[in-house]
Amino acid sequence: SNAECEWKGPFCFIQAADPQLGLMKAWRDGDCDGGGEEWAEEVELTKQAVEAVNQLRPRPKFMVLCGDLVHAMPDTPFRDGQERDLKAALKGTDPSIPLVFVSGNHDLGNTPTPSTVEQYCNAWGDDYFSFWVGGVLCLVLNSQLFYDASACPQLKEAQESWLEVQLSRDPKPKHVLVFQHIPLYLESPDEEEQYFNLQRVVRQNLLDRFKKAGVKAVFSGHYHRNAGGCHGGLDMVVSSAIGCQLGDDTHGVRVVVVTADSVIHRYHSLEQLRVQGMDEDLRKLLQA
Repeated sequence: SNAECEWKGPFCFIQAADPQLGLMKAWRDGDCDGGGEEWAEEVELTKQAVEAVNQLRPRPKFMVLCGDLVHAMPDTPFRDGQERDLKAALKGTDPSIPLVFVSGNHDLGNTPTPSTVEQYCNAWGDDYFSFWVGGVLCLVLNSQLFYDASACPQLKEAQESWLEVQLSRDPKPKHVLVFQHIPLYLESPDEEEQYFNLQRVVRQNLLDRFKKAGVKAVFSGHYHRNAGGCHGGLDMVVSSAIGCQLGDDTHGVRVVVVTADSVIHRYHSLEQLRVQGMDEDLRKLLQA
């Protein structure tokens, strides 16, 4: 709504990633190509996240899930059940906290096709879109189209043209934030490319465009560990998972506070968030 194009003061939102129903079982079995035929643990963790977020005061403006909603790839067994059970777990989210969905590689397939993208959109909504919140422009991107669009080149082109328009808005928003599944990089913009980041030429292109447009932060998941870094004024935020941990982090979500000048964020374990709420210094920023 137009009301949301105006800056009205500091607010917070929740960035979560990778509930990935089914991965914990698949990871334990050493079969991550399988769809993971059990996902009760992830359902429970998602419910814990929803419960912890619901009791936060002031209320978060939205909660974004940065991809890999479920583990089962498109058109494989368990896919429907995982999607159904994730939706049921998320139903508990307070209606005053909109949910924002981002597509991940497991949601679309590593090489998406027009069909897998359409299936995702039918289940969760558009694979890329923008929205305003309190004077801040938020861009949700389909990072799989950056990673491998060989089977759907037209879809890649369409997102590119759309993104160009979004990044050249005038007057400039208070801040521009980007949400995508695959990080541009994990630690440094010139690191080697690998499974968990975007290819260097793609990364550099996006970094240049984002910086020129004044993007403040890019929020991602995919890595199942916390990582990221701030380089050249752009904050690359990599958040660990609600679901399966591949490193030493706890199941958790990131609390993000947006002030007139900055975007401050910190990962909170689900337990910490449930028992203590967000860290006191973050809460203070919201009273400014």
